[in-house]
Amino acid sequence: MSMHGRRYGEGHLARVAISVANRVDCGSALASLAVAAAALLATSPAAADEPRSATEPRLMVETGEITSVIDAFDEGDNFDLNFSFGFEYATKGAKIRRETSIAAPGLSTGGYTSNLLNVASYSEATSKFNMRLDVGVYRDLALYLRMPLILSHSRELTDLDGSAAHQSVALAGAPGEQLFSLPFTSPTRSGIEYLAVGADVNIMNQARDRTKPTWLFGIEGRFPVSEPMHACTESPRSGQVKCADPTDINRNGETDLPFEGGRMTQRDPGVSRGTIGLEVHTYLSKRIKYVEPYGGFKALFEFQQESSDYGLIDLKTSLVNHPPLVGTVMLGMMIIPWENREKFTGLTFDLRFTGEYHSEGRDYSELFDALGSTDASSLRQPQWASFRQNEAYNVNACRSGDPSACAPSVIDEGSQRTYFTGLADVQPYGSYRGSASVTWRAAELVKFQLGVGFRHDQGHGIGGDQPCNSQYKDDIGTAGPCRRQNEDGSFTVTGSPNPNYRPSINAIGRRFYVNDSNTFDIFASGTFMF
Repeated sequence: MSMHGRRYGEGHLARVAISVANRVDCGSALASLAVAAAALLATSPAAADEPRSATEPRLMVETGEITSVIDAFDEGDNFDLNFSFGFEYATKGAKIRRETSIAAPGLSTGGYTSNLLNVASYSEATSKFNMRLDVGVYRDLALYLRMPLILSHSRELTDLDGSAAHQSVALAGAPGEQLFSLPFTSPTRSGIEYLAVGADVNIMNQARDRTKPTWLFGIEGRFPVSEPMHACTESPRSGQVKCADPTDINRNGETDLPFEGGRMTQRDPGVSRGTIGLEVHTYLSKRIKYVEPYGGFKALFEFQQESSDYGLIDLKTSLVNHPPLVGTVMLGMMIIPWENREKFTGLTFDLRFTGEYHSEGRDYSELFDALGSTDASSLRQPQWASFRQNEAYNVNACRSGDPSACAPSVIDEGSQRTYFTGLADVQPYGSYRGSASVTWRAAELVKFQLGVGFRHDQGHGIGGDQPCNSQYKDDIGTAGPCRRQNEDGSFTVTGSPNPNYRPSINAIGRRFYVNDSNTFDIFASGTFMF
């Protein structure tokens, strides 16, 4: 942002006059004149029309980093451009557990279901290079571009307190099958996460009116430019491919869809979320001498792309097929212990707390790769999208022993096939993050930042899909299993079948949970201002 000046001329002239007086004879007329001029300049106010330089610093009123917006067409500064680059490294650890009715110490007794069965220890590491370009458009209005480049993203599931020795229980699917094996390693991903285009505007600016705080509003669009993430395994079994298409039920590189002609379906792991994001944010700050408290809100809305794996499960009767909504509240304080405003240098400490709410949504969970690349039949076999009227339905024929006449509706084999992609219904949860950083402004056009952060995610469920969608209660012919038989032999429709429901991971007693999820991160950046 452009610097806004404050006048120092009167003090400077007074010091010059006194210096001249000290160099001459105190009894001379010149000395008397110099002292009188010094006293006059030191006590009289500056003229209202005295020129002001746009680059002169104004002490303790400039906005901090969180609400700073670069300018254009300002007094003495018609154009501003900032280029930032930075590095971020984050490591995450979590414990994966599962529901069980096993009667054992620490698990369950009396027939109750607990979610304490140890499954796996989850670890994740991400290295990211961040680039940002800000361009001033007008006073307190700027456009910007951001591009996070993921250098490396890895995931791994390992033993959790002896769970690897009991995989057949902890990872059981349908009778006689195991969902995946420990240890499980995902392929390392890299690429452009998304391209963000945004605009920020300060509707109030303390640097222009010191009686008001600085208030920023902004909007940002996020667009995928890389391959969406696909479920993969780093160690496929013999005869299987590393990244199989969801329609490849044998995981051997050939699709199950007849109209595809058995083409090869090996895919890349991908790195983007396969969504278009819209973020809105607002921040408020107020400089008070050597501290600047601030706060704000932001919300992220994501809309799935049909070309991603979201498109394979986006059906009318699905209960949840949208990414989660993320809302964020932020509170913090910047502390400025030292600054040299004439040389545009200074040091700022930033202490920040962030709280997030993640709504229920279909997302890339900690088990995305492990479940999405499974060869367990209960997950890889397709399900039909809808049911139809059973023409053979007849109560009398059913009572006489004909089972085909007992169901009022049967699978419609002409409907769309639904495949499991690894995307799971993740239950809502909150996240809390604290961070500390230091910003050093080394010169007028250069500044650097270094910081660390710690984040904790609340425990939450993975796989909360329900078998029936109660919003659709058309007729008994399309209800499938979503019906209740009355005493008189008639049926009451309770909904329409959810094509994304998989009993081996969604039924009560089979669902997974994420607990003790913590993330440590370190970040550094540099900014060049033109």
